[in-house]
Amino acid sequence: MAYIYDIYEENCPTRQVLDRLADKWALLILDRVKHGPMRFNHLKRDIRGISQKALSQTLKKLERDGLVSRTVHPTIPVTVEYALTPLGATLKETVAAIAHWAERHMEAVLDAQKAYDGAGGER
Repeated sequence: MAYIYDIYEENCPTRQVLDRLADKWALLILDRVKHGPMRFNHLKRDIRGISQKALSQTLKKLERDGLVSRTVHPTIPVTVEYALTPLGATLKETVAAIAHWAERHMEAVLDAQKAYDGAGGER
């Protein structure tokens, strides 16, 4: 019998996945590797502002969740590439929609924040 997941239940494991997907670094990493494998340093260079520690930790979590694969090439120095797994590929459109929604609607968000703050904030 298959387990029925309910995102609204307090202890449902789906909340862990949502927590991962709601992380800005995870979204940016997933959006970057959607076109093919990328090396760690290339990701670090492309995702400005991410620390080496945050990138490493986020990649490990995404790998654990089965969304990203890690391939080690026996070169000198060792080359490590990250790519979407088939499961991760199912998120391509969703991740791009969320990430690029923020770019397209940032002015409206800033206007809303300004209006809210100008009205005293709390209601």
